[in-house]
Amino acid sequence: MVIIWWFWSLLAICASDSFRDQAVAIMRTTPVIDGHNDLPWQLLNLFNNQLLRPDADLNKLAQTHTNIPKLKAGFVGGQFWSAYMPCDTQNKDAVKRILEQMDVIHRMCQLYPETFMCVTNSSDILQAFRRGKVASLIGVEGGHLIDSSLGVLRTLYHLGMRYLTLTHNCNTPWADNWLVDRGDDEAESHGLSPFGKRLLNEMNRLGVMIDLSHVSVATMKDALQISRAPVIFSHSSAYSLCPHRRNVPDDVLQLVKNTSSLVMVNFFSNFVSCSDSATLPQVADHLDHIKKVAGAGAVGLGGDYDGVTMLPVGLEDVSKYPDLIAELLRRNWTETEVRGLLADNLIRVFSEVELVSNNMQSPEEVPITLKELDGSCRTYYGYSQAHSIHLQTGALVASLASLLFRLHLL
Repeated sequence: MVIIWWFWSLLAICASDSFRDQAVAIMRTTPVIDGHNDLPWQLLNLFNNQLLRPDADLNKLAQTHTNIPKLKAGFVGGQFWSAYMPCDTQNKDAVKRILEQMDVIHRMCQLYPETFMCVTNSSDILQAFRRGKVASLIGVEGGHLIDSSLGVLRTLYHLGMRYLTLTHNCNTPWADNWLVDRGDDEAESHGLSPFGKRLLNEMNRLGVMIDLSHVSVATMKDALQISRAPVIFSHSSAYSLCPHRRNVPDDVLQLVKNTSSLVMVNFFSNFVSCSDSATLPQVADHLDHIKKVAGAGAVGLGGDYDGVTMLPVGLEDVSKYPDLIAELLRRNWTETEVRGLLADNLIRVFSEVELVSNNMQSPEEVPITLKELDGSCRTYYGYSQAHSIHLQTGALVASLASLLFRLHLL
């Protein structure tokens, strides 16, 4: 009996190694494109973005989920680095701070050119693959970071932003966030406001992917209905398996299927198991569920490494991706489905976003209304109300000057 038990245990180990070997073989030619990594946020917190400090060396960095050796071990060939600042920057210094975070991503590429290649289009991702480098793209996490400005949106695009997460954990003046669904925030736009819809149209025109992680269900549905291009969820999981409001419900997954959009599964334990602990097979369950409801073309990976504190056993850092792919192969995912999950689905969506952009010409120019903005720290140049105030003040000053002149003559 002991010999039989030993034989089956050895067979299981050999089979497990076989699946991992198969995963590695696939990933050598189709590496992971991960939708969301918060290493730039850690570089700010740990080093105030001083990348030349000896302890900030990305080849040796030990206190993060991500460093260069771990990326190589995980066969990460494409990464959307998150340019993020919290909601308390809204109506304050949000634009300044997001420019700094985008700058640190560009400097990562400049400081480690043998590892990172900053890219801005789908074809350059494939070029980075061929060169054995990590295609590095910028996702801006939080619509509050554009300060409700179409001009800022366009400027961030020119600086490399290729997706914008419409909200973080707060409403913007034009979109509601997921805390509305939980009852912690009041609905303000009830999805997207008229300006929010114009903003999405401008994102389509530019070729910026619309990211619906962190938004309310009403915002999800508005965006999926309005967008002319597929959208993404850069780091969200399946609500049916874990009813957390950051996850995607099945009726929205059906809209994802109908629009050829993409859900990149998040590894945060609270979104995987709705508890502080989770496992790699539970993440695979989320991938299975999304594939079942929305189709194999709708599934991607958005681990949220370095943006979360609790990760599943077996997925502790970015080096663990081959183990997850081995689990999917064990579950009879085909090689085509696995390659789609790893990179092909994201490249398809990105390419379709670019194609829609190429067929649109006229930019959106109508700004958000003055009454929708928090005015405590703003100037109002360009708005008609500000102009009329300026004229009234000027007329008052002229009248006072004329009166004083006449008094002087007397």
